Formats: sequence, C-alpha cells, structure tokens
Amino acid sequence: MDFNLSEEHVAVQEAARDFAVNHLFPGVIERDDEQKFDKVLLRQMGELGFLGMMVSPEYGGGGMDTLSYVIAMEEISKVDASAGVIMSVNNSLVCWGLQMFGSPEQKAKYLTKLATGEMIGAFCLSEPEAGSDATSQHTTAVDMDDYYLLNGTKNWITSGATSDICLVMAQTDPEKGHKGINVLIVEKGLEGFVVGKKENKMGIRASDTTSLLFTDVKVPKENRIGEDGFGFKFAMSTLNGGRIGIAAQALGIAAGAFELSLQYSKQRKTFGKPISEHQAIQFKLSEMATRLEAARLLVYKAARLKDEGKDYIQASAMAKLYASETAMWLTTEAVQIHGGYGYVKEYHVERLMRDAKITQIYEGTSEIQKLIIARELLK
Repeated sequence: MDFNLSEEHVAVQEAARDFAVNHLFPGVIERDDEQKFDKVLLRQMGELGFLGMMVSPEYGGGGMDTLSYVIAMEEISKVDASAGVIMSVNNSLVCWGLQMFGSPEQKAKYLTKLATGEMIGAFCLSEPEAGSDATSQHTTAVDMDDYYLLNGTKNWITSGATSDICLVMAQTDPEKGHKGINVLIVEKGLEGFVVGKKENKMGIRASDTTSLLFTDVKVPKENRIGEDGFGFKFAMSTLNGGRIGIAAQALGIAAGAFELSLQYSKQRKTFGKPISEHQAIQFKLSEMATRLEAARLLVYKAARLKDEGKDYIQASAMAKLYASETAMWLTTEAVQIHGGYGYVKEYHVERLMRDAKITQIYEGTSEIQKLIIARELLK
C-alpha cells in the first residue's frame, strides 16, 4: 500500500492550504463572533473549485476523486471549520446526490451552478421529531398530478438561510413508510417557503443553521429526484459519502489544534525552558500526533474505497466516528497545553474546541456510527 500522495494530490493540498492561510485565516475570529460568512470568500471558494470538486467537468466541476476532496477539506477546516461545513454539504450531500441520481435536465439546470458556487445548496432531512430516526418524516408532499404540495418543517439545516436550492425529503405515501419518501429540489423564493430562526450555536458559528418552513409550497413534478419513493434511499446513499466529508472536517479541526499546540509548546517557557521540553507536554504531543495520524489513515481509506467503487459504508462510519472523537479529545488537550491563553479567542484553540463538538453529532451521531459499524460487522 502506497501512503505517499500523488503530485496531483499534493497540488490540491497546497492550493487549499494557501487559500485557507491567506484568505480564510484573516477575519476568522470576527466571522465567528458575528456569526456570518463572507460572501466574497464563498465566491472565491467557488471560483477555485472547492464547491464542486467531485462534479464532472461536463457540469463545471473539478472531476477530482474523493481523496482530493478530503485533502482539501482538511486544509480548509484547519483554519475555518465553518467554511469546511459549507464546502462539505455542497460537495458531499448536494452536488454528489444530484450527479449520481439527478436527471439530465436537473443536472443542466442546477448542478453547473452549484459546482461553480453560483448557487449554494442545502440538504434537508432533519425535523423536530426526525433526527437520527430519518424514517419518521412528518414533512409531507401530496401528489397533485403536475406538482407536489409541500408542507412541514425542517431544522438544523446548514446554509439554510444562504442556500439557493434545497434538497427536501418528504413523505408522499405514509402507508408505505420509508418507501413512501421522496426527495424534491425546492428553490428559494417559492410562495410558502420561509426561512425560520437562525440558531445561536456553540461552534461552527459563521455557517448559518436555520429551520425551514413549508406551507402549501407548490413544487413542480420534474423537481423530484429519482423514481417515486426513492427519497429515503437517496438520503442514506448520500449520507454514506457525506460522513467522509465530516470526518475530513473533524480531521482538519484536530490537525489545526495540533499544529497550534506544537508551535506554542516551542515558544512558551516555564522554569527556564520551552514547555515542549517538559515530559508532561511531550506525552500530550505524542498521543495527539498518534491519534491524528490514525484518524487521517481511516479517512483516507474510506475515500480510497469510495474512489475504487468498493463498499465504503463501514469505513466511512469508522472514519467519522474516530475522527470526530479525536477532534473533541485533541482540541481539549490543545486548550490545556495553552493554559490560560487557550481559554481566550486570540489563540484560536478555544474556537476549534467549540467547533469540534458538532462533528460528533451531525450527519449521524457517534452512537449512530457505532450502530452502522456493528450492522456491517454482523451481516
């Protein structure tokens, strides 16, 4: 097994790192404080190809592999995890789902704009009573012959306010259970479509998270993705790949905290020498580096399996579980290494610790990942 990155992968890594350091880092604390992402940065991410990395060049994307995507995700998330989650949702959940399952007409109309950042997409599965239990969809889409009449509420929607289109999972035939769920492309601006309250979050604050409310929204029949009843399968298939993106985000958060800790340990002196020379700190750094490398290998493995067309369900769940748990543990240790300075915003690690927590929750909690892994093992 070759653990070396190809020239192409190194080029992607360098481009993402350059953008993160020179464009995302300035103002990252202010964006976190103001809970607002800069539209100029979003446009630049689109222009540089970070919002449609795996989309075919036919539709304006980079045509890159999943490994390129996770490498870029790690570098972006090292600096700004809010940019990372915007990038993850648009790439993994929206663009990938449309490219894999959308009709030629849907791809022509939406995918090109999403891949280039002209449009931003949102993925709408969670509801007030349907989080981990995605089969319990209370949002309804009543078949009215030439359109669906959409009613319901979605919550915890990343880019809910800033998105231009939403992929909405809704129940069309309750008697069929999860086989009666459809996925609809819903454009902003349709009558009855309202963006709800913006959540005041602990972390990932520059990325907006809102509820979305649908009241008698008329969605054209041609906006349904796949055959009737395909929605649940669409959601699960898309989330399997989405977990790799969030695993890469968690990896980036952890890597960013480690790099800051390593740098700080060489500069900060106590008892007449850098704290990096104290065994207590050396032990922390050693374990941080080891867990970080293990998480990276799991994420890369999941990406490779996906690129090779192999079953990656278990691998993506393992990567997401371990990377998110590592991110939470490692960022907490980073704050401890920084001491009092770690508790203030200027040194960045407190933000990374706040950002890390959500990676254990969204796109499947750590507990759900364990269930998936166990299910795959026991097949």
